Amino acid sequence: MTMKTVGILGGGQLARMMVLAGAPLGLRFELFDPAADACGAQLAPLQVAAFEDEAALAAFAARVDVVTFDFENVPAHSARFLAARVPVHPHPDALAVAQDRLSEKTLFQQLGIPLPPFADIRSRDELAARVAEFGMPCIVKTRRLGYDGKGQFRIRSAADIDAAWATLGDYVEKTGLILEGFVAFDREVSVVAVRGRDGEFRAWPVTGNWHVDGVLSASLAPAQLSPALHERAIGHARALAERLDYVGVFALELFCRGDELLVNEMAPRVHNSGHWTIEGSETSQFENHLRAVLGLPLGDTRMLGHACMLNWLGAMPEAAAVLGQPGGHWHDYGKQPRAGRKVGHATLRDADAQALADALDAVGAQLDRTAQVAPLIAALRS
Repeated sequence: MTMKTVGILGGGQLARMMVLAGAPLGLRFELFDPAADACGAQLAPLQVAAFEDEAALAAFAARVDVVTFDFENVPAHSARFLAARVPVHPHPDALAVAQDRLSEKTLFQQLGIPLPPFADIRSRDELAARVAEFGMPCIVKTRRLGYDGKGQFRIRSAADIDAAWATLGDYVEKTGLILEGFVAFDREVSVVAVRGRDGEFRAWPVTGNWHVDGVLSASLAPAQLSPALHERAIGHARALAERLDYVGVFALELFCRGDELLVNEMAPRVHNSGHWTIEGSETSQFENHLRAVLGLPLGDTRMLGHACMLNWLGAMPEAAAVLGQPGGHWHDYGKQPRAGRKVGHATLRDADAQALADALDAVGAQLDRTAQVAPLIAALRS
């Protein structure tokens, strides 16, 4: 393969892990990010400029063979500007759909993928009327720019309606608002999947996820789902990828309630819940994303035993507890500590579910993370 240069819009940890995955393929990388301290810059050249800077984008396009992105809030018009000059994958239209919760949920509805009730909100009175229709609790969110629990307000009582409007009402003009019905789910799961330029589709086993304050805390693969639910989840992801003519890796997040699957949202990029694939799968999500955007054959997505991922937020703990386990793997993103910031993750893997549970038990005790690992241990031992 002739050496190619991949341009990545965004220079965070996802870009960093793409660079690491691309090195064995002989790829070069250029990153583009407004932040001079983007952690991906420790591994690849970084152009520091605003995403709206067309002169900088044009110069960036001239240095790369293909462009992708590492987070979904890259302006779609910037991706379209680049697409007129160099191939961009996933397509900017897929990015635009995923950036607008109303457009995204409307697409799910058109595809026949079950989802909670939702409504476009234009006024405080409309919010009150829809809350009465949906019942409480329910959640009002900005249509754009929210992630990891940001840009949303949970309405638990009628008194919360005014508070929600005071907090988010200004966003009607800025980004739009959407109200979503609340789902009393049994568990949260995600499908991380990849589609190539030629339309080939592959998915990793469905992953079970646990969140704290709207931020992913831990993931376990494979998720505890019946074969029928597993196939249904992957079928939803395939339908979405084909409708969008998607190229690259994406994640589809779902709520499981009994024998129902209700879609939550799509992430048009490599995903936190797929980090376990680096050590837990034949081909990681990062390598397969690069294979897809370059038009290379996709790699096998089969698992190598059982795997779990623990997110490190705020500051990195001591590595020895994880590295002391036979299947322990450590990822430090090279970020400065900050409350709530994703600074790294660990993955533990074992062919035997009970052995993995024992390793997690030991790691939780040593790092004072018993609460974080408890649901994973319970799932593995059930």
